[in-house]
Amino acid sequence: MDRANPNHFGAGPAQLPTAVLQQAAKELINYEGLGLGIGEISHRSKEAGQVIEDAKKHLGELLKIPDTHEVFFMQGGGTTGFSSIASNMAAASVGRSGQVKVGAYVVTGSWSAKAAQEAERLGVPTEVVVDTKKMTGKYGSIPATSEWVGKIDVRKHSYVYLCENETVHGVEWPEVPQELVRTGVPVVADLSSDILSRRINVDQYDVIMAGAQKNIGLAGLTLYVVRKIFLENIKKVPEAELLDQGLPVTPIANHFPTVVANNSAYNTIPIFTLRIMDLVFVHLLKRGGLDVQQRENEEKARVIYGALDQFSDFYNVPVDIPARSKMNVVFTIKKQGLDDEFLKQAKELGLTGLKGHRSVGGFRASLYNAVELRSVRLLADFVTKFAKDHA
Repeated sequence: MDRANPNHFGAGPAQLPTAVLQQAAKELINYEGLGLGIGEISHRSKEAGQVIEDAKKHLGELLKIPDTHEVFFMQGGGTTGFSSIASNMAAASVGRSGQVKVGAYVVTGSWSAKAAQEAERLGVPTEVVVDTKKMTGKYGSIPATSEWVGKIDVRKHSYVYLCENETVHGVEWPEVPQELVRTGVPVVADLSSDILSRRINVDQYDVIMAGAQKNIGLAGLTLYVVRKIFLENIKKVPEAELLDQGLPVTPIANHFPTVVANNSAYNTIPIFTLRIMDLVFVHLLKRGGLDVQQRENEEKARVIYGALDQFSDFYNVPVDIPARSKMNVVFTIKKQGLDDEFLKQAKELGLTGLKGHRSVGGFRASLYNAVELRSVRLLADFVTKFAKDHA
């Protein structure tokens, strides 16, 4: 039931706090003295219902979620999330205005690009208003808001979608632009890989979606925070009307109002996975909440970026400084033929999960909440020594 503290930098499924896993392991055998493990109890039992309510409560405390927003959970991850968002928000637009409007996508990396492609594939009217790869030849920046926010129009667009942290390309929005909020177009954001890493103002978002497996739990479950008015708007629209308008009908298990009406248990929610998420929420609250976690995450990012920048003739960090992710640090070695040796030596020191995404190569150090500052300092020391040894 114990383990040495890992120094794991994998992008997901990611490292979790050992104390959380130890408690979860006990509960997998016998939960609350029931004689059954938490994975064996009915998703509609009193005990399961309490797990759902506790998770909603603790998430609300961490994020300071206002009464205007509803919290719920659905099976799946980010891909299921952006699929369900497209169809639900298209329906909400019809319910709100009686019109079929266009989903606007701000593409700053591969995940927001996939979200836009999926919306279009489903038959939801879609417009990519920003694509940084087309603008600059690569992902690695976030254009100034003034360059694109004028394209967002409440009369035309049903929502605007962004991925707040792009895990593959190491790009993170420092905050939701105020100019975007002021357009009045609903703001939809994928926070899968930076959820609970810092303080945010939930009222600036109309939909938050976050898969669990990167920063807050195991794969297979996604949390949603949705402004309640959109749930009412979705319910207004008969399915026949959506079909007549050429819009997709959302699968029932992903239909936001149905999920909320059944307290996230319309189908068999993975209660063990949700319990781990709640244990993570409680762990963060005990540590002092998001202000404490944000300070630690900022220091972790400062340490590793500082080491890489010190040897800028040896390492390449391909992301503009203002857009650098505090969760996923991506970099390459400028000299050819050293990648395998870097990973080999890192592994010998117990530094794992550093290989970059297959689509971009190089290296990626994911600094999620459970990765300790001690681990990041060990990595920074190795980065420094490797550069000196191979200069």
